[in-house]
Amino acid sequence: MKNYQPEVEEAVKSIHPEKNDYQVSFETNKGNILVDLFFDKAPDHCFNILGLAKSGFYDNVTFHRIIDGFVVQAGCQKGDGTGGPGYSIKAEFNDHPHTLGILSMARAQDPNSAGSQFFICLGDVPYLNGNYTVFGKVNDPAGLEVVKSIGKIKTGAGDKPLEQVVILKTAVFEKPKN
Repeated sequence: MKNYQPEVEEAVKSIHPEKNDYQVSFETNKGNILVDLFFDKAPDHCFNILGLAKSGFYDNVTFHRIIDGFVVQAGCQKGDGTGGPGYSIKAEFNDHPHTLGILSMARAQDPNSAGSQFFICLGDVPYLNGNYTVFGKVNDPAGLEVVKSIGKIKTGAGDKPLEQVVILKTAVFEKPKN
């Protein structure tokens, strides 16, 4: 498995959250999902997803886990939930609740095992609060409708969708703070 850390570290050199606000766009075969990032809640996670997005890590990656009413999950290049970027980042648990449209980091049992896999909540999931790192939110109603439509796709064993949902391309947007 390739370690993407050097590419991510290089990509984030141009990220300046003190000057700009950042968004990540996931162009999927079901529509676009634009997320605002919460640097004030989880700066390392924001830097991480921006670096991975700028490196093209998420391009052509599938949503490999879908649980209607709970979450849609992506970020594994293997497509089975076992892959990552070759490194882990430390948890940044915060007080932001897991509600509809929230972007949060998936992880294994170890709280500091997150890497590239993320999920977007399909509703209120209070038992995740304080146990997973919230670091963004879907920006607009159209993107939220895309997430909800992905959540309705039929799944098979292991919550794997029977219809492939692919992140075709990611983009990073920055705008100067007012």
